[in-house]
Amino acid sequence: MATHTPTPSTPTLDDRLLDRLRGAVRGTIVEPGDPVYDEARKVYNAMHDRRPAIIVRAVDAGDVIATVDFAREQDLPLAVRGGSHSVPGYGTCDGGAVLDLGLMRGIRVDPDTRTAWVEGGCTWADVNHATHAFGLATTGGIVSTTGVGGLTTGGGMGHLARRCGLACDNLVSVDLVTADGSFVTCTDEQHSDLMWAVRGGGGNFGVVTSFAYRLHPIADILGGPTFFPLDADVIRRYRELVAEADERLGAVFLVGLGPPVPFLPERWHGRPVCGMVACWTGPQDEDDRIRDRVASLGPVLGRHLERMPYPVINTLFDDLVPAGLYHYWKGSFTQGLPDGAIDALVEYGPTTPSIQSVTVVFPIDGACHRIGPEETAFSYRDADYSIALSPTLTTREDCEAQKDWVRAFHRRLEPHAMQGGYVNFMDADDQDRVRDNYRTNHGRLRELKRRYDPGNLFRLNHNIAP
Repeated sequence: MATHTPTPSTPTLDDRLLDRLRGAVRGTIVEPGDPVYDEARKVYNAMHDRRPAIIVRAVDAGDVIATVDFAREQDLPLAVRGGSHSVPGYGTCDGGAVLDLGLMRGIRVDPDTRTAWVEGGCTWADVNHATHAFGLATTGGIVSTTGVGGLTTGGGMGHLARRCGLACDNLVSVDLVTADGSFVTCTDEQHSDLMWAVRGGGGNFGVVTSFAYRLHPIADILGGPTFFPLDADVIRRYRELVAEADERLGAVFLVGLGPPVPFLPERWHGRPVCGMVACWTGPQDEDDRIRDRVASLGPVLGRHLERMPYPVINTLFDDLVPAGLYHYWKGSFTQGLPDGAIDALVEYGPTTPSIQSVTVVFPIDGACHRIGPEETAFSYRDADYSIALSPTLTTREDCEAQKDWVRAFHRRLEPHAMQGGYVNFMDADDQDRVRDNYRTNHGRLRELKRRYDPGNLFRLNHNIAP
């Protein structure tokens, strides 16, 4: 047995208890003092430098069940980690157990039924690669390294949302390990209450070991960014474009500082700009019309709007936001894009704290609106846009210094926004917004929490307390 020399701040667990866990899992258990411990405890957002008592690198559902049982029986905080992108750092904890699903990356695609079965540790890069081989895709974020689990159970926005709905809208079934260690398959016909809850309710109800997604015939697309000077008229024209555009046009909007990319003139690098990332899934013979329509938003500073395989568009921001940066986020929903919200974007855009800090406006109309607010836990079916305010810095000190900036930006948006926001854009100090984030669905979610997790084992999240 290895000799462990943990730091005094990291509690150790009884070896007899750990021996039981070792005998129950096929994956790896990492403890303080192990050579890989410091690497294993890292998460995407470097703001969170925590020291768990154990990290279980699960390889199958059996490992998940054993870890859930162990954490419950020992009354340990339990952090569940998929892609590790949780901005509040909910994929790690101090002194508890981290259940790392990162080795559970299996995917099976059935092109006849247009369904993909995806294990809980997969990223969207994994999914896009597997499904693209069959000319299929589903909604999944805008950064390929994002994990499927957190994004989907929170709702799941992305380039395909206007055409295909949210990621959670494309769920066919999930395999779920609940707080009592039960393994259940949830569909609209069996365990339908849990199926409803994981479509937006986050990680409050269990660990999803496998997702089944509905796929859509999408292979190559016209995609990429077009940049403009930051100007209210550009954003108003963007608002008009979304209101009239075919749902096959994804239209994510950006406000920030010009990135150092070759298609944007160097004099605009680091200067305030705005831009639209188009994702046209319609026929290629309409590409020129789409290019012209996007260019009509304002003076084009630079663009890279080309035909590409769909998976490529989900990698365009990867280099800008690698793991190890420091993040602090806020989020808002809006009905329409009110002039007051546009004014806030123009007012705060020039003071964006870094090139990596981008305010992202996701349109969530179209297919997202064809599901009622009580049909899934994600309730904001009357929202047209979801806005992410996301300061991202290269040092902890700089990120701490910019928290006041994003809080002021958020307050400036509040009079023009809906009461709640998107759970995946919330930071840890937004726990008081949980009820507003779920609106009339909060009561039902709380009843389910009392039924399936009365001890609140799954509390390291935007928590729905039992």
